[in-house]
Amino acid sequence: MPTLQLKIAPLQNPSRYRSLASTLTRITADILGKRPEVTAVMIEDLPAARWHIGGADVERPTAFLEISITAGTNTEAEKSAFIAAAFEALQQQLGAGQALEPASYVIVRELPATDWGYGGQTQAARRQARIAAPV
Repeated sequence: MPTLQLKIAPLQNPSRYRSLASTLTRITADILGKRPEVTAVMIEDLPAARWHIGGADVERPTAFLEISITAGTNTEAEKSAFIAAAFEALQQQLGAGQALEPASYVIVRELPATDWGYGGQTQAARRQARIAAPV
């Protein structure tokens, strides 16, 4: 049940948002093994004038992607592969033939299973229910 929060500049059109959400959902499923049906992608665009790097205006497309996952559910190699694939996807979709700003970030945030969930139930409670269920 990952959540992905993507901030991008410059502004994009609605079809680009759908494409970004679809691509990020697929990468999350393929690399991190997360279920697409509970993967949420939120995209916020910012005018380039509101994004600064090193105190200066950005001159190229830029992105900040943060994914939240349950701690301990993925290996270091999987997280590294996700960061590389997500950055490449952002580069392809936002770069329009030019490189993204070097300070475009992809962050994997791990949260304890007790600290988040969906449908009113924590991930820890879901895990406990699977363990307790008769086979």
